[in-house]
Amino acid sequence: MKGSITVVAFFLLGLVLSRFEVNIEFLQQEHVAQWVLYGLMFLVGISIGSDKATLKAIAKCNLRILLVPLATIVGTLVGVTLVSFLVSGRSLTDCLAVGSGFGYYSLSSIFITEYKGAELGTVAITSNIIREIITLLFAPLLVKWFSPLAPISAGGATTMDTTLPIIAKYSGAQWVVIAITHGVLVDLSVPFLVTLFCTI
Repeated sequence: MKGSITVVAFFLLGLVLSRFEVNIEFLQQEHVAQWVLYGLMFLVGISIGSDKATLKAIAKCNLRILLVPLATIVGTLVGVTLVSFLVSGRSLTDCLAVGSGFGYYSLSSIFITEYKGAELGTVAITSNIIREIITLLFAPLLVKWFSPLAPISAGGATTMDTTLPIIAKYSGAQWVVIAITHGVLVDLSVPFLVTLFCTI
């Protein structure tokens, strides 16, 4: 939750600075955002590759564990497709690009801003932060009303880090390996799916 508040605070700071026309031209140059994106991808690779316990846990799991991230990805894209009919002024591919962030607001919003502009990038960061906050706040109800897998699916890419403690608490420790595997695989899908929907 603290991480989400920090992200929102920096987002609001950016809005305030631009509103009062503070000189931030250097940060608005295209190559700056591009290098920040490269840096994020590098750090994602390090975090996944250096966590040997996670990689071993994934290796020991049955292949059926892949059904959980697959269900999250397909379910999210189907849901976004249905919602896109209610959204005016945006194409289906724009909506799918936003939905393909799966809660990974930092990476997906930079990609979308690069390809589609700041307006859709702002929608992306907002919707992905909301997804994470919903998981953090409503995990006990999701477990009660649906199943222990519900907060994992709702958390999207965040289940390997920020939402993992809340999932462990309410779904149970036995679901932690599934949550981590789910987070890693959904995480890896984000750059590919967001780029795909931004470019078609």
